[in-house]
Amino acid sequence: MTDTNETLKVTPLNALHLELGGKMVPFAGYSMPVQYPAGVLKEHLHTREKAGLFDVSHMGQAFLSGADPARALERVTPADIQGIPEGMQRYGLLLSDQGGIKDDFMTTRLAGEAALYLVVNAAMKDADFAYIAQKLKGEAQLAPAPDRALLALQGPLAAEVLERHSPGISQMTFMQAKRVTVAGAPAIVSRTGYTGEDGFEISIEGKDAEKVARALLKEAEVLPIGLGARDSLRLEAGLCLYGHDMDDSIDPVEANLVWSMGKRRKEAGDYPGAARIGKHLQDGASKKRVGLRPEGRAPAREGTEIADKTGRVVGRVTSGGFGPSLNAPLAMGYVEKDFAANGTKLDLIVRGKALGAEVVAMPFVPNRYKRAKK
Repeated sequence: MTDTNETLKVTPLNALHLELGGKMVPFAGYSMPVQYPAGVLKEHLHTREKAGLFDVSHMGQAFLSGADPARALERVTPADIQGIPEGMQRYGLLLSDQGGIKDDFMTTRLAGEAALYLVVNAAMKDADFAYIAQKLKGEAQLAPAPDRALLALQGPLAAEVLERHSPGISQMTFMQAKRVTVAGAPAIVSRTGYTGEDGFEISIEGKDAEKVARALLKEAEVLPIGLGARDSLRLEAGLCLYGHDMDDSIDPVEANLVWSMGKRRKEAGDYPGAARIGKHLQDGASKKRVGLRPEGRAPAREGTEIADKTGRVVGRVTSGGFGPSLNAPLAMGYVEKDFAANGTKLDLIVRGKALGAEVVAMPFVPNRYKRAKK
């Protein structure tokens, strides 16, 4: 790949990243900060302890309208989109006709609005938008919103910080979303994120991004956080990264994401790839995504072979690295179903050596979402 800075897109916060000393790297066609002078380790731990601000403006934002956009969207996902209550957001998988995962995405039903608000992954947004538009043609109209920016404020003090700039926001609970004003700018705010921590995602017009970011960064609790810590935080939270932990060869059962399929949808079997996925739901899939805790200190990176204790290869690591919160390596990957039970002892083949590991439950670090009281 011969990406150069001249060919990369930039977000509305590019000048601010440079001002803050961000180390810029190519990512999903954009120039993005992988870290700031504090470094990945400090940025990661600061987000777990206080609050971190992430620029995720490279993500794809869009609005889906039509006579019944929720019903239409169910043509490409097994999520229960029609069942999303007003003012709530839901995670879903975008599936191919064969049941493979084309991407994961978030759908929001804003109170009093007919159109749905969608967010998809940066690397896949052009393909996703084209696929959704084609599959829903005649039923719903997709309007991408490339002029919008997206910020994520994550960490245990995120609500306290954001409350100063958007009074009342701290009363929201996990997966709620609403239109509010943040630091004087109109915004769509959801109480969600990609770190396992409490936090918010803030969608604003690109022209307001720097004003809002600067207001939040002025708060003593907040540090700017780059892609490096974003990756280690999501790995500790057991969250998938598209193109690594799932792709269009993997279905929701194999990916251990059956929870994202609506009960009504599973019963009706009216989703893409229902024949394949339904069989896997009934009989089990031949492989499954699992969490792994390597013994010792050596991390197992993506692509590392996973072997049973006889040396036979039974799987492959899809995400791996060092978990700063645990002060230990961790990984996730796919193994044959007979080796997927928690507590199973396996080996990771790192530089030709077999290093012991154990299958463990995810998330590796407990989630701290502010869920609604039942």
